[in-house]
Parts: sequence; structure tokens; C-alpha cells
Amino acid sequence: MNPAGVLARILIGMVLALAAAWPVQAQSPSPPVQEPALQARQLVPGAWYVEGLSALGSPANQNFISNAGFVVTPAGVVVIDALGSPALAQRLLAEIRRHTAQPVTHVILTHYHADHIYGLQAFKAAGAKIVAHQRAREYLNSDTARLRLQASRTELAPWIDEKTQLVPADEWLTGDTELSLGGVRFLIKAVGPSHTPEDLIVYLPEQKVLFAGDLVFRNRIPFVGQADSRQWIKALDSLLAFDARVIVPGHGAVSTRAREDMELTRDYLTHLRKVMGEAARNLEPWENAYQAADWSRFERLPLFRVANRMNAYNTYLLMEREAN
Repeated sequence: MNPAGVLARILIGMVLALAAAWPVQAQSPSPPVQEPALQARQLVPGAWYVEGLSALGSPANQNFISNAGFVVTPAGVVVIDALGSPALAQRLLAEIRRHTAQPVTHVILTHYHADHIYGLQAFKAAGAKIVAHQRAREYLNSDTARLRLQASRTELAPWIDEKTQLVPADEWLTGDTELSLGGVRFLIKAVGPSHTPEDLIVYLPEQKVLFAGDLVFRNRIPFVGQADSRQWIKALDSLLAFDARVIVPGHGAVSTRAREDMELTRDYLTHLRKVMGEAARNLEPWENAYQAADWSRFERLPLFRVANRMNAYNTYLLMEREAN
């Protein structure tokens, strides 16, 4: 490759590396006329979730593009993920109060992407203990996280502003653990590096409810970013062993068809690795490989046109590294 090509690839890689969460859509910073609906839906007795929009983060939707859940116990409430802005987190707290007077005692983060963590400070102020995997510390203290927040203060204003902060966990996990609160068991399993280095899933064994974080994107294209897609595929296979009746994905509607919905994400990742891996091994230019690939199974899914090209490019670079 000539020097100009090398420089172009480096610059592209740097830009893609900054995509630590779904890219946000630059719009006018004016407040929205009507805020997006945020209403808790019951999964099983004692457990609820809220479903984000299948869209890019924007001022109009307050960055409500991811899911979050909460479980009410006799000793307090456990929240899974904190949503994409402090305002959304406050609205989630109000939803929780509609169902219980118990305080939020814990927030378990599946991973430290912006659309799941920018609401953390509201839960912290409410007295909740934040739990996450220790691998997130590297991201939290990185230029990538700082620059993502800096950009969000412009692109997602007024919902993300100078008062919005990156909040560290109170408890950093090093592996699998179990939380028991008010007689309810929460199995917390480390499944990274997959979508991120710090991926956690939360399983309620008695209720058979699985909060899968961004390992599962239901009926939509996942955001691959700098993911380890080989490990991600293995992690999805391991989740099937939980025999969950209900799966709350990181994005998309709740699932009662575990195998079918996990396989959609898994098959997409497998397809990316196959076509981009062949191109990398054959030293085929990425653009040629992308144009020649068959995307017909996935091209009608939401956000395909937004995310697929970036996903394919990042996978091409990953497959180059794996081959060396």
C-alpha cells in the first residue's frame, strides 16, 4: 500500500475508534417539542423494562436508544443499565416509583457505552451503588470516553451538557458473581471481551429472565465497533445454556424466542467475519469486498444503512489482525 493509502487507513481507523457507542445524529440543539414515551413494561412479576427507540441518538429523542430494566425486591430495587441521559434516568426513576416505594439500591451496568451510562449520575444522586466490570476502567479514563462526552455535549444538547459526567462504578467486578437482595437472586456473568471488553449479563434464575445487554440486538443491526466478534459469537452460544424464557436485549423489543433472536445477531457477526475474513486473507481491497458481499438477509433490518458499512470495515481490520 502506498504512503497515502496507509495514512488514509490510519485516519479512518482513528475516527472509527472514537465510536464507543452508537453514533449520534447532529441536529439543532433546541429542546424537542414532545419527549419520547418512556413507559415500563412488565416482564414477569417484580421485573420491568423500558425500550429505547430504534434510531440514532438525537436531541429529539434525548438519546433514548437503548433499553434498561429494573427488578423490585422486598429490600430494594436493582436497575440494569442507566440509559443515555440524566433526564432519561430521572424519568426511569419516576417510572420505578409508580411501581414501588422501595429505593434503588444497585445499578448493574452491562457495559460502559454512552447510551447506557449517561444517566448514571441521577442514580448515584439517589443513593444507588453502581456495579460494573473492572475492564471498563480503561475506557472510562481514556481519551475516547472524554471525546465522546465532549461531542455529545454539542450533538445531544441540551440533554447532555457540561453538568453531564462520566461516573465510575462503586464496585468493580473481576468475574462472575451473585447478588442476593430481598430473597431475589441475580447471577452476574462476565462475557467479555465481546461487544466491549467489560460485558456483563444479568440472569434471574428463578424467573428465567436474562438481561443480555448489547450481546443481543433484536430485529436490528448490531453496532460492532471495536468488538471481539469471535468471542461475541462464543458468548452468544453460552447464553443459550441459561434456558431463559425472557431476554431483554440491549436494543430492540423483549424476546421470548431466545434461540431465534440470539441466532440473528450471531449469524450477522458470522457473516461479517466470513466475507471480510476471506477478503483480508486474499489481500482484496476492502471496498471491493464490501460491494461484492451478499447482504440480502440483513439489509432490511433497522439501521442497516447506518451501521453495516462501518461494521464491515472494522471487521475487515479485525480479520487482518487475526491473520497476522
